[in-house]
Amino acid sequence: MGDDECEMSNYYLKRLVTTVTPPKLLHTSSASHTPKRHHAATEENSNTDLDSRKLSKVQRNLMTHDFSSHRNKHLDQNMNMDLENENNEMEMENLATEDENTAPPLDLYDIMSPAYRSTSANLEVKADRYIPSRCGEKWQTRFSFIPDNRTCSVVPKKTREVSGETSRDGLAYTCLLRNELLGANIEGVKGQCDEKRVIFSPDRRNLFQYLPAPESRMNIEATSPYSLSPVGPKSQKLLRSPRKATRKISRIPFKVLDAPELQDDFYLNLVDWSSQNVLSVGLGSCVYLWSACTSQVTRLCDLSADGNSVTSVAWNERGNLVAVGTHHGYVQVWDVSVAKQVHKLVGHTARVGALAWNGDMLSSGSRDRMILQRDVRTPNSQSERRLVGHRQEVCGLKWSPDNQYLASGGNDNRLYVWNLHSMSPLQTYTEHLAAVKAIAWSPHHHGLLASGGGTADRCIRFWNTLTGQPMQCVDTGSQVCNLAWSKHSSELVSTHGYSQNQILVWKYPTLTQVAKLTGHSYRVLYLAMSPDGEAIVTGAGDETLRFWNVFSKVRSQRESKSVLNLFSSIR
Repeated sequence: MGDDECEMSNYYLKRLVTTVTPPKLLHTSSASHTPKRHHAATEENSNTDLDSRKLSKVQRNLMTHDFSSHRNKHLDQNMNMDLENENNEMEMENLATEDENTAPPLDLYDIMSPAYRSTSANLEVKADRYIPSRCGEKWQTRFSFIPDNRTCSVVPKKTREVSGETSRDGLAYTCLLRNELLGANIEGVKGQCDEKRVIFSPDRRNLFQYLPAPESRMNIEATSPYSLSPVGPKSQKLLRSPRKATRKISRIPFKVLDAPELQDDFYLNLVDWSSQNVLSVGLGSCVYLWSACTSQVTRLCDLSADGNSVTSVAWNERGNLVAVGTHHGYVQVWDVSVAKQVHKLVGHTARVGALAWNGDMLSSGSRDRMILQRDVRTPNSQSERRLVGHRQEVCGLKWSPDNQYLASGGNDNRLYVWNLHSMSPLQTYTEHLAAVKAIAWSPHHHGLLASGGGTADRCIRFWNTLTGQPMQCVDTGSQVCNLAWSKHSSELVSTHGYSQNQILVWKYPTLTQVAKLTGHSYRVLYLAMSPDGEAIVTGAGDETLRFWNVFSKVRSQRESKSVLNLFSSIR
């Protein structure tokens, strides 16, 4: 068949399809139609649709296939298979729609008739559009489903700051709204975070409830006309409930002193605070004393004559003697009342970077890896004890509160615990990955020891020295330089070096951050606590001493004042 004949065949085939295909019929008949007539019309329409589908299939095959002689037989086979498939499909459709077409169709006149409207009014109509139920005083708005940042959860692995007075007032205000608007019947703020997490499911986010809730019993006391309070009885108990006072920690130091020539050396201990409220600082080759009562500064000693420098300072418990470690390895003991050197202890062959008093006994740690214990009341040869165990420089020494155990840390990443009688360590802890300088015994938990590692470790670890078992560990994210426990509460402060140069206050045993203090531009290498246990002083390589109020003397038992308390201003 030629090209001209193929085009003519397609033209006449299109005309044939257009002529045979019937238009769509609109049912506009009256209510007098019978099911039989409707069934007959349905069969007629089905046959007409079958013919149109067959012609459409023939047209598609003629338009897309080549009319060459070697493909005519394949075209005939395809057409026969398509016709059989169409017949099968139409039979299935007729069987499926036979039950649906048993009732007569409804035209526009039937729908608008009064009889149909009265019948359909009694039927339950279900649609995909829902309107919130707002009947009654309660909206049942899912108050806690609204996303906010004030979510309560258990203490995470990462540290977090404890909320302050503002967040506590916000929680009380939230409970007050839930009482008045939702009838939550909350009488106290304590524990609301846990209840909120348990009662309300986190996966439900709908703001409205689409089904009417069962009516609750009326609270006669809440609706009493004789009540003079603008809130209900539950809210009154909520506002009267005792609230723990929140301790505010100032983020700025209350005093800053210049400290020229304060060395930036991690292994030294150049700042200490006496029980007489006098601060001793080693600056270069001199030791200076600063009185916190009078702010008077005096120079105690100068070692520049023999080319020596100060590497550590430490006060005794009475606050009348101060020990000064030197770069040449000897230790001087000075009586500050008369500004006179009373003892000179020799025995180390390298600098003395750590000192610790136990009564009249002075322990010293040196770069020569030795720990010497000497009684300052007797000659050196009679009272000297040598503790050998560290493989590198000893940079941390602390006696326990009961003066029975000595903890030592060194640059060999080891922490040892010694007693007064043995010459070898009782316990050895090797979990740290860097030098252990920060050491502190807890005054509240017997046998609890805290230690901090250097740059490669960054962790504060807690040890039970009674059993020799490790307890908790927290990654601070920076070099731990010093640790000190509060004298009045189970809290501790840590100073840090690389890379954040911060001061952190921790709550034990939850290990949550109470405060984060910043201000030093260099590593915070030195730390000392005031005799009243309320303030601390920190020193850094930026040659400044900063004083902070971080601890409270005693726990306050008074209720905190809140702007939400309606009864505080009533006389």
